[in-house]
Amino acid sequence: MTDWESRYRQNDTPWDKGNAAPPLLELMERWPAARMWGGGEVLAPGCGFGHDVRAIAAAGVPVVGLDLSESAVEGARQFTPTGTERYARADLFDRSWWPEQGFGGWWEHTCFCAIDPADRPRYAEAAGALVRPGGCLSGVFYLTPNDPGEEDCGPPFNASIAEIDGLLAPWFERVDAWVPERSYPGREGREWLAVYRRK
Repeated sequence: MTDWESRYRQNDTPWDKGNAAPPLLELMERWPAARMWGGGEVLAPGCGFGHDVRAIAAAGVPVVGLDLSESAVEGARQFTPTGTERYARADLFDRSWWPEQGFGGWWEHTCFCAIDPADRPRYAEAAGALVRPGGCLSGVFYLTPNDPGEEDCGPPFNASIAEIDGLLAPWFERVDAWVPERSYPGREGREWLAVYRRK
């Protein structure tokens, strides 16, 4: 299991690019944030330093950035707020912090690919439990972080569209998806944007 706190303390965070994910900005151009996440706070698990959180908040949507690493959460809190955002350190799978009312939506960016594939059913169950009916789970899924022929020993771990659809199907219906035109350098063509509506 990855020690995310040690990685942040040692500044060993190659996934942190210093700004919001280009596919998130593309998504919010195609799906206005209020239309996609207009039902209350959005949860952004694995938020790191919160660049995506602040972009969502700047669009007028209240958002909670969640991370396992206290250093990541503290780092996120050092940035100037852009709207109604807050941060929490917690394990996504620990039900003790789950709010009874759930969330109006979910933003996925590199959380799915970072967790052990054996835990992906738990990820889907958490999303199904935490997103209220009618809310959207939207995300950029990093499908192929590993080069062809390279051992998938992540994190990040490879994923497939069929796997994601299958895991989320008990709770969500996919309503839109496409390969983003904008990505971080090196991720072009390896990511997939999707919007799922909670049943």
